[in-house]
Amino acid sequence: MLLAALGLAAEAAAGKRPRRASDFDQLLRERGLDPQAITRPLLLTDEMRAWARAAVEGQVTGEGRLRALIERLLDPDHLRLEYAWGYTGTAVEVFEQRRANCLAFTNLFVSMAREVGLSVYYLLVRDQESFRKEGDLVVISDHVAVGWGSAGSRLVVDFSLQPLGDYRRAERIDDLTALALYYSNRGAESLQEDDVAGALEWLKTAVLLDPEEASSWVNYGVALRRDGQLEAAEAAYRKALEIDPRAGSAASNLASLLRLSGREAEAIELEQLLARAGGRNPYTYLALGDISVRRGRFDEAGRLYRRAINLKRRDAEPWAALGQLALIRGDHDAARRLLKKARKRDAEHPRAVQLAQALAGIDR
Repeated sequence: MLLAALGLAAEAAAGKRPRRASDFDQLLRERGLDPQAITRPLLLTDEMRAWARAAVEGQVTGEGRLRALIERLLDPDHLRLEYAWGYTGTAVEVFEQRRANCLAFTNLFVSMAREVGLSVYYLLVRDQESFRKEGDLVVISDHVAVGWGSAGSRLVVDFSLQPLGDYRRAERIDDLTALALYYSNRGAESLQEDDVAGALEWLKTAVLLDPEEASSWVNYGVALRRDGQLEAAEAAYRKALEIDPRAGSAASNLASLLRLSGREAEAIELEQLLARAGGRNPYTYLALGDISVRRGRFDEAGRLYRRAINLKRRDAEPWAALGQLALIRGDHDAARRLLKKARKRDAEHPRAVQLAQALAGIDR
């Protein structure tokens, strides 16, 4: 299992430079936020500062300190950090609980590395965005890593369960944008827990912290729709698309909302435009495949479902969708094979359950 890696990364786009501001609180006030009410995920305790300094004791070079800090954080005899989905902790929470996802680890590492004199920064890795389906909506979790050095010879510290990429779409971001991503992640986690009120609070703050981060607007739109604020949700999705026209989750969520409002033709047009642009969101291809099935274009539907599978092989839904298509076409053996694949990934997924029930009716 890959937990962290240090290596030379490909040169990335310049992206946002750190904001040169001596007063972070003033930046928050300018965005209409009370600095005292904002969670600071980078704060360290005195114990943590001492721990970080001890971890790099005797190291005279920057790279030596960087590697020593990584080793100490992952060493079973020391902090022994483990990867954990589902909760984005602050640096203090990670240190106490010994568990972290990518952003939580990055918060801890950035704060400790700076404590020992390393000029590290956040990297937003667009290549490794993750999408999660919540009903008929898609929620985004951004992948974040640590950068050190200039773009041409950058060293990257990445805490991940996924194989490392070449970071071609890694974008340097400042601390304020990283704080916005922390709030966006916490909002997405609240949505997963069905805490809509909590999600709205986290996500409203996220878009105030960085109004130019499309993924936060997407998640805010999901929370607004869950709260029944359909017009505000549509505005949030359109804001995400204004910032990033390639934001596939914004487009697919907007299409779902348009369809709910009876604007089917507009929804189809939006999804087709996204598919032609080569989006990376598997749920867009699932939605297009479902439209093709309803219109009797079965070969086209199969191609679209397979594109969804290629983008997210571990998700049950595209396998079950392909199985439902096989059943429509009368290929019961293929439907059973695809059901087995879907159940292996998530036996309780609604589409897998529907397919199983349909096959059970045939087998009676």
